[in-house]
Amino acid sequence: MSLISSFDPWQSGLCTCLKKLTVNPYTGCDHKCVYCYASSYIVGFNECKPKTDLLKRLRQEAPKFAGKVISLSNSSDPYPKTEQYTGLTRQCLEILVKNKCCIQIITKSNLVVRDDDILKQVPSTVAFTITTDNDQLAKILEPNAPSPSQRLSAAKDLINQDIPVSVRIDPIIPFVNDQPQKLVKTLADIGVKHITSSTYKVKPDNWKRLSKMLPNVAEKLEPLYFKEGERVGGNILLHRDLRFKILKSMRDLVDAEGLKFGCCREGLERLNTAKCDGLWLLSNVSGGV
Repeated sequence: MSLISSFDPWQSGLCTCLKKLTVNPYTGCDHKCVYCYASSYIVGFNECKPKTDLLKRLRQEAPKFAGKVISLSNSSDPYPKTEQYTGLTRQCLEILVKNKCCIQIITKSNLVVRDDDILKQVPSTVAFTITTDNDQLAKILEPNAPSPSQRLSAAKDLINQDIPVSVRIDPIIPFVNDQPQKLVKTLADIGVKHITSSTYKVKPDNWKRLSKMLPNVAEKLEPLYFKEGERVGGNILLHRDLRFKILKSMRDLVDAEGLKFGCCREGLERLNTAKCDGLWLLSNVSGGV
């Protein structure tokens, strides 16, 4: 099995990302987010481990993809806590940059700032997930991830280094983080150019975690998902009309600040003012995939 693979190999009709490649230095993630989706299909997801023969395999594969867009990571975070000691993601970036690949980082960690010297060598962009700007709430939703205030500081640092940043306010959970006006204003003020959002999608394991951590919220959400919601694939989504209302409100906030907006896997592409994943920020990319 190749280490570098096509993003969304299942060709989901809900995916509106630009065509790209992806690599995950680690299997699993130690952030332990309540709403995590990947934990439902990756066994032992919280036991974050490096991929087998990671660097050897990447050195072999990367020359085949010179100039292409490589996204790190889409099934895990490339900056788990262990990365501080292993430096594996940094070494992966060095290999990819040596082969003139264009880089997209998707992370909840401020540790990415450590690697700004590498990211500046090729067209690169960083997408931070910042679900809320409330550090206390984030400690419940994302207990092992760096705080939102740390991520905001990291975003500002990267922008000051001319590395373009997008932010995923994702997922939006009704009664929890569905009033992000202050966060959107903060992001605009520090120079973020693109925001991606999606609504919380219920899977059995993440519903169990959310119900335990936020029982009062779960009580309010239960009829919205299990009575009025809709099944799409292996997920239960809010009713389409409610999803549209939530994401249209988000787009209006983003528009008012002069930023671009995309919604992720919602079947509501008409709300997008740019491709959902923010790769348009790599305006000088010519290689594509």
